[in-house]
Amino acid sequence: MKKSELPVKTCAVCGLPFTWRKKWARCWDEVRYCSERCRRVRTTQ
Repeated sequence: MKKSELPVKTCAVCGLPFTWRKKWARCWDEVRYCSERCRRVRTTQ
């Protein structure tokens, strides 16, 4: 599969688009943040 064909979501914190990663294969529906940094920022606010 080409990278351009992968699903894309928008980060709930920074608003930037991010693409599907293999490590998210089992939990893609639950992924809301593009990185650990964004996830941590969201929980401290």
